[in-house]
Amino acid sequence: MVKILGFDPGYGRLGFGIIESGKGKAVAVAFGVITTDSKIEHAERLREIAVDVRALIKKHRPDFISIEELFFGQNTTTALKVAEVRGVLLLLSAEAHLPVFQVKPVEVKMALTGYGKADKRQMQNMVKTVFHLLSIPKPDDAADALAIAWAAIGRR
Repeated sequence: MVKILGFDPGYGRLGFGIIESGKGKAVAVAFGVITTDSKIEHAERLREIAVDVRALIKKHRPDFISIEELFFGQNTTTALKVAEVRGVLLLLSAEAHLPVFQVKPVEVKMALTGYGKADKRQMQNMVKTVFHLLSIPKPDDAADALAIAWAAIGRR
């Protein structure tokens, strides 16, 4: 079995999903979000993210990390802040000597649904199905992080 820690980067909510994969099956070990308060300085938010991610790595001891690549939208300020979160994740992965697989959003969709233009609902339903969950993980960032971890299996 191999353990993968997937991240859906964000600075207000950072989705994480930990899966174990092997022998033709995959299990969702843990998932959720790391949240930060919008009223505090951005640097402090990054520090809080770092503390929580270090704790996840220490507790779950993944074999590697999977991080979704940044998709640039309309808001450059938001994209830059998310890129800074990705930088924190890359640094922490390097500190822990963990290989990192960076996956594009279209790769995540292809890996999970076989369709690169799958919508959010299709993705969430497939996360529920693939990991035999009773319900779709909430918030969406947690479901996305499980999908990102799943997408890295094929990249290994």
